[in-house]
Amino acid sequence: MSQCLTLSAVASSLVMIITAGCNRVEKKPEPPPPMSVMFVTPTTEEVTEFEEFTGRTAATEVVELRSRVSGYLNSVHFEDGVQVKKGDVLFKIDDRPFVAEEQRASAAAAQIEARIKRLTSQLRRAEELMAKKALSENEFETAQFDLDEARAALQEAQAAYSMAQLNLEFTTITAPLDGRIGRRMVDVGNIVTTDQTALATIIPLEQVYVYFDIDERTVLRLRRLENIGAIVSAMKEAVQVNIALADSEEFAVNGKVDFLDNQIDPATGTLRARATVDNSDGLLAPGLFVRIKFPVGKAEPSLLIPEEAMASDQGRPFVFVVGKDGDKTIAEARNVETGPLVGQRRVIRAGLQAGDQVIVTGLQRLRRKMEINPRLSSPES
Repeated sequence: MSQCLTLSAVASSLVMIITAGCNRVEKKPEPPPPMSVMFVTPTTEEVTEFEEFTGRTAATEVVELRSRVSGYLNSVHFEDGVQVKKGDVLFKIDDRPFVAEEQRASAAAAQIEARIKRLTSQLRRAEELMAKKALSENEFETAQFDLDEARAALQEAQAAYSMAQLNLEFTTITAPLDGRIGRRMVDVGNIVTTDQTALATIIPLEQVYVYFDIDERTVLRLRRLENIGAIVSAMKEAVQVNIALADSEEFAVNGKVDFLDNQIDPATGTLRARATVDNSDGLLAPGLFVRIKFPVGKAEPSLLIPEEAMASDQGRPFVFVVGKDGDKTIAEARNVETGPLVGQRRVIRAGLQAGDQVIVTGLQRLRRKMEINPRLSSPES
């Protein structure tokens, strides 16, 4: 009997609980407030469009010093890495063998000169005897030929003497130009060989070259602009470029393009270009990595927005702008065509109007059609 009462009580309780649950009104969660964002309007400024390339600095000249005679290296007359002037003595080769050769060549020439004097005197006497018919014609011609041979031998001896003098001069190796010399590659006591042994290199640093490669799309764009007269060819007039070094974001170094190659490299699809940069302050050295801003048109009015407003979807750039969906203010995605970066702002070629309100904050949390609470960004914010 007691078990029946207990089951009845439990059943009554369950009915009451179920009835109470059915009568309870379920409250809906309140929607989150619109996301607060800041926006700006694009600014319009005169901008010269450019393309950015990477490159390397190089010396305008590289002179590799080699000996023009073979011999024993007697002395070195510079410190590694110093600035040298044209004509400075850098190396000396043992000149004793060359002094001896010069003396020998000089003596050989003097000997032939003495022979010429003797043969000249003999020919004069032969002419006198020939006039008296006291000398045969054959003997007279022999005297003439001997003198001619001696004169030719003198020319040969004088050439040998000149070469001996040159070789003696070549034992002193001087700087062929002003510049900075590298480390010596041969120490005193070694034998150097004519035109084979590299002794050191000298490079001038008053100016440096910057070599960079222009992609073929940009090359074609430049050619079309040249054809319509929008820009002047770099081959007709030096084009000013701006250069940034590895330790700086600013393109503070100026240069002028003075060379464009005459063909596209089929392996890379690029055209080699070169700019000349003044380096009178000695800041630059060959081999530095640089970035180059190359102008691709004249200054024209352009729309600019902060770079922080840019977003990307599968490589396609877009921005969020303030839009309307009925009574709601929403974030609207707008695909854009971008141009170069000018400081911290990006040129927008297409996709925006001057009065558009471009969102610059909260991009990571922002979604298309999301309701927002926009506020105009101020310099302080």
